[in-house]
Amino acid sequence: MEQSLVRSPSMADALDSDVVTLDPAAPSEAGLLANLLELYIHDLSAAFPEVELGADGRFGYPRLPLYWSDPSQRFPFLIRQGARVAGFALVMRGSPAVDEPGAFDVAEFFVLRRFRRSGVGRSAARLLWDRLPGAWTVRAAHRNVGAGPFWARVVSEYTGRDAAELAHPRAPEGWQVLAFASTLRSRD
Repeated sequence: MEQSLVRSPSMADALDSDVVTLDPAAPSEAGLLANLLELYIHDLSAAFPEVELGADGRFGYPRLPLYWSDPSQRFPFLIRQGARVAGFALVMRGSPAVDEPGAFDVAEFFVLRRFRRSGVGRSAARLLWDRLPGAWTVRAAHRNVGAGPFWARVVSEYTGRDAAELAHPRAPEGWQVLAFASTLRSRD
């Protein structure tokens, strides 16, 4: 079962409800991504009480348009399980936590609650790292109590060694910063 979740999907697999895929989000899917970001930020507001709703009843994500206006530096993805949208990943080149401008950074990563603890997030992260080989940074605020252990476990599984936490002067207080390198791997 585990291997079926991480292999590269074929067209026939797209309808298989167990297969996790990671697809670049098209500009026409910006509305879908904006709606998913509202759910994500709502979840985060439990850990970050300073996050406030706007007057329009939305949290908003002002950097979302950059993911289509700066495609060499920002990469939006939709996560699906079978044909169902299961979440998203927003990646940027360069991390606010480290001085490595070419490194990829997981800026935002979200899996809908119904898909959590089922391997969808782990599979999507592996697909992401395989899709964009190179240096990576993953950041998690300590206040987001589930994120740190999730990322440490998934990075360790992916690299085959314990995740190395960075102590870097640019990393803000209260954040776990993991750095590693990915290479395209064949997954059967």
